[in-house]
Amino acid sequence: MEVALLENDASHWVYRGEGAENLVLAYNGSSPLFVGKVLRIRKASRKVAASGTEQWGNGPERLIWKDDPDILSSPLKEIAQQMFVQSVMAPRLGSQHIDAGIYVLVSREFLESVEKNVLCQRPAWRIEAAKVNTDCDYEFLLSDHSVFPHSIVNGEPCISVEIKIAQVSEYDPLDLFSGSKKEIHKAVKALFTTPQNNFRVFLNGSLIYGGLGGGTDSTSLMVGEEFEDVLKCVIQADIGMRAESFLQLVTEAVSKSGLLDRLLEVQKLDIFDIEGAIHAYYDIVSKPCCVCRDLGEDIASHRFSSLHSIPSDESLKIVRDYLIAATAKDCSLIISFTPRKDGDSASSYDNIYLASTDQSFDYKAYFIDLDMKLLKKMEYYYELDQKIVSCYIQTMNTEHQPEKIASSGGL
Repeated sequence: MEVALLENDASHWVYRGEGAENLVLAYNGSSPLFVGKVLRIRKASRKVAASGTEQWGNGPERLIWKDDPDILSSPLKEIAQQMFVQSVMAPRLGSQHIDAGIYVLVSREFLESVEKNVLCQRPAWRIEAAKVNTDCDYEFLLSDHSVFPHSIVNGEPCISVEIKIAQVSEYDPLDLFSGSKKEIHKAVKALFTTPQNNFRVFLNGSLIYGGLGGGTDSTSLMVGEEFEDVLKCVIQADIGMRAESFLQLVTEAVSKSGLLDRLLEVQKLDIFDIEGAIHAYYDIVSKPCCVCRDLGEDIASHRFSSLHSIPSDESLKIVRDYLIAATAKDCSLIISFTPRKDGDSASSYDNIYLASTDQSFDYKAYFIDLDMKLLKKMEYYYELDQKIVSCYIQTMNTEHQPEKIASSGGL
């Protein structure tokens, strides 16, 4: 029997957060079908007419995935997204760390009620940009990886951290991916200091630290003694030491799991970067290369003629690998912990020992937000890259301007 969510179900789904394209809701009701689940609700731009369930791709979009029959045969974009997670990302990142989820039927009345219920919790700028897409027939149901199933049933404490790998912050991603426990801990502490939407902490599935809906203006924090106090049910340390012990626990899990090594390998598929991949893209879609046009024939011919001369299968591989790497760069990692009871050696979860508190923890780690990047976004990615480069150059010029003035005797 197909599961359906109707208007009277909406009150049991509460706001967890949101990104550019989806709201995330957590279930707080008692139905066994949904306990320990989250629901991703698609949004619609207020500036563009909304559409419901979308047909899957045009000719070039399908051509990118011609070697993957599961994606290629998907009749709808939503199904193609799910197949992408299963057949492309899971083999690369480890199927035990991936949740492809399922789609469930939703009524328009359910979506309209959800929109009303969460309105007061959404950041104002998110509300201004997008609303719930009430034209959708299906939404994405996944396990809530911020909790353990047995913790929900038995009322045992569970704490989890969600790390947005590539988000702009004060931390250096090179530290996080270094493989050095010392450098990883440095990155974790930097993320904790300026969390924004990059570092979120959940206790028993409820957000206690970090951003609600993204951006620097939507940070909800427990600070100082308040955060220390809430950790006491998980971390057995004196007040003033619990936060540091928790950050050490996160560091140990990141280091021991080796998941960032896997993630880095997928990110490295982007060999040419967008400044190279964009040329392969224009060949795939059979359009004149706007980048070469803007650079001028002499410069373009010298620098990029080789990219426009390769066989079509190589162009497809360059763009496909770029899009897979883009997903890996934009995903999040969520790690959950629950204290292991003394003498409990039968747990199916990985175990980690925290020396500072003499505690053992069960932990699990999942990659989330593994959305397939669409071919039609390539021009957007290139334009964004050029804006970043331009901003960087302007910043560097501004920083060096006082030096130039001083050296010329202008002060």
